[in-house]
Amino acid sequence: MDSGVGGLPYLESARSMLPSARFVYLADREGFPYGTKTREEVEAIVRDRVRRLVRSFDPAAVVIACNTASQAALAAVRADNPGLPVIGTVPAVKPAAERSRSGVIGVLATDRSVQDPYLDELESRFASGRVVVRRGAQDLVAFVERRLFAADRDETRAVLRPHLEYLVEKGVDEIVLACTHFLHVAAEIESLAGELARARGGAPPRVVDSREGVARRLHDLMSRDHRDVRGAGSDSAAGRPQNQRREDDSLFLSGPPPFEAVYAQFASRFGLSGPFALDDGIS
Repeated sequence: MDSGVGGLPYLESARSMLPSARFVYLADREGFPYGTKTREEVEAIVRDRVRRLVRSFDPAAVVIACNTASQAALAAVRADNPGLPVIGTVPAVKPAAERSRSGVIGVLATDRSVQDPYLDELESRFASGRVVVRRGAQDLVAFVERRLFAADRDETRAVLRPHLEYLVEKGVDEIVLACTHFLHVAAEIESLAGELARARGGAPPRVVDSREGVARRLHDLMSRDHRDVRGAGSDSAAGRPQNQRREDDSLFLSGPPPFEAVYAQFASRFGLSGPFALDDGIS
């Protein structure tokens, strides 16, 4: 689950490591965006959405593929669901700090995440002696969610430019994508940041995210527990509501239909059926 479509690249990585698994993806259209809300509001929303996911699908594991949601609500969701593996998303500060040559790393995140004490803890644990430059890019979250397919290259670069100019001017050589939405434009971020750095006579920054680590963690948990999330015996345990007889991976949305056309485009791009309403068929 994610606040919206941001976690879909994480789903893509997880599917590559667990090709026989059945995946259900929730884009929380009803709660989007998380980055403008307080920590307490995000925690309450995420706990509710996971409760509804568990009620609807009885999953073998839950991945919170959202940095803001993980920072605010991961501990509470785990406490709500004892015995259920719940995997969060952690900004890739550690690998960025280890690889940095200049000692200056950038963190591109939501407005909520750049203020969160959890990021302070990550810096203290993994980036001691490094300079960590934080940049909130809430407008980029909305752009990916609403405009990604309609925008041309110039519009995309115009949204990215002020954020990347800020980071490049600070001398970063690693850019941590600490919001899952940003992975949808990772190639454009890397390209434009490289151009800006070269124009200043510097080396292109490297872009890093945590999708591989999250997928590997899910794979290890499923392998350890010998779980078969596609071959379960009941409809709900197989990851589908009682009135849905679909074996393919699916995109679900919170909030009432009709759904915006962009969600069908994301479903098609990532090979998902749907979108479907989260609570369809659940009493």
